[in-house]
Amino acid sequence: RGIVMAIMALDHTRDFFSHLRFPPEDLSQTYGALFFTRWITHLCAPSFFFLAGTGIFFSAGRKSAGQVSNFLWKRGLWLVAMEWTIIWWGWSLFFPLPVPNMLVIWALGISMVTMAALVRLPLRWVGIFGLLMIFTHNLFDTVTPEAFGRFAPLWNILHSPGFILLRPGTPATPPLGIFVLYPLIPWIGVMAAGYAFGAVLTRPTAERRRLLWMIGGAATALFLVLRATNLYGNPPLGAGFISPGPFAMQKTTELSVIAFFNVEKYPPSLQYLLMTLGPAILLLAWFDRFDFRSMLGRLWEKLLVFGRVPMFYYVLHLYLLHVMAIVVALAFGQPWRWLAPGGFMTGPLPAGYGHGLPFIYLMWLTAVVILYFPCRWYAALKARRKDWWLSYL
Repeated sequence: RGIVMAIMALDHTRDFFSHLRFPPEDLSQTYGALFFTRWITHLCAPSFFFLAGTGIFFSAGRKSAGQVSNFLWKRGLWLVAMEWTIIWWGWSLFFPLPVPNMLVIWALGISMVTMAALVRLPLRWVGIFGLLMIFTHNLFDTVTPEAFGRFAPLWNILHSPGFILLRPGTPATPPLGIFVLYPLIPWIGVMAAGYAFGAVLTRPTAERRRLLWMIGGAATALFLVLRATNLYGNPPLGAGFISPGPFAMQKTTELSVIAFFNVEKYPPSLQYLLMTLGPAILLLAWFDRFDFRSMLGRLWEKLLVFGRVPMFYYVLHLYLLHVMAIVVALAFGQPWRWLAPGGFMTGPLPAGYGHGLPFIYLMWLTAVVILYFPCRWYAALKARRKDWWLSYL
């Protein structure tokens, strides 16, 4: 989890510092290093949802179902409130937020609220529920919100990202609405599958390691087959938010490799989840096999700190990156008001702003090093004290 948090900050560092005016997934303009910078961070959200479910499993082993359920719905609603306030303020510095946006923490929160009910079911049924959601949701890719008439926003929230219009724009005022980037399906299923996966980690060592290699290897192999054949598991061209469509060979080997791994994230397609969770489970098997604590020494201990306080890290990294971006823009004489309250993520990238990948990686490493110190303090605080509010951040 600590590795996931550290890598996640790379994608957001690119958001704040990049000079590029096209997404890394754009095959007409992208290149290997840029796409890989984006692709490696794809591992983060699925791994975090999945491991959050696994963490719930271990909590359920120490407490009653009622206690776990009570904590989950409260924690979930708290995360939604955080998404719509202090987390969005970190992105935009816009006080107050006029309308909520539905991004990753919102989906994490509602998934926890759903798990508050699911933990009362037998483990097997929770696992079946999660896998069914993951494997079948792409059957509905061509269903549009308009098919539901006045209930169209409900489909946006459940499965189809988009803008829910609350008030049409006028010559004097912009339109007002809610932007849904993280629909709930299949993220709820990912957390439920992670919950059932917790049982694998309780098996005897030899059996556990064998299962980890088998599950991770099977998921990765299934991704390779589905992507190569375009049989199933990714929206057709034009049906997704990014809409990479089926795999097709490109004019160069580099672009063909990029196209192969360019799958839909919003919502995460079956191929996307197999591509990310398969290697993540293989990585768990690798960690279980070798003594990385001895091999990596102090670096390993520092990564553990991030994994112990992930939400604290998440909130802090947004504010830190935003402040760093303003300071760097001023230092380089670049436009900075785009980063001022209400500017970031609401307007186009101004001319003359931003930096290339080497500088982005430098800023990412700088931010991760800075974040280690407050995270170490907060992790020590949580270890010393058991105040109820510490479990919510």
